[in-house]
Amino acid sequence: MSAQDQIAETNKANDVVLYMKGTKEMPQCGFSSRVAGVLNFMGVEFKDVNVLADEEIRQGIKDFSDWPTIPQLYVKGEFVGGCDIITEMTLSGELDTLFEQNGVAYNKEAADKIREANA
Repeated sequence: MSAQDQIAETNKANDVVLYMKGTKEMPQCGFSSRVAGVLNFMGVEFKDVNVLADEEIRQGIKDFSDWPTIPQLYVKGEFVGGCDIITEMTLSGELDTLFEQNGVAYNKEAADKIREANA
């Protein structure tokens, strides 16, 4: 199975997927840590894919999304963005809306706490 096929299958099989450096329990870069931290804090169930464990996936995800950096967040198979975009969406409430529109469970109180702490 090609990296592109693997990525497509992973995105299809999971509502929320984070392609990251490291794992959600042990991120290995600050940007991956920030996005995983937001998702974990908000109680979002997500599949983490450690791109450091597979060079084909690491390059494949960049080609798949036509986005040069990692982490990359997918919701219901759609590319959402990287660290800066996810941070902005979290602070503006757009991430809440995206989760609500796609039936993804999350903790609204936790999302509000993130916004309060960054106001």
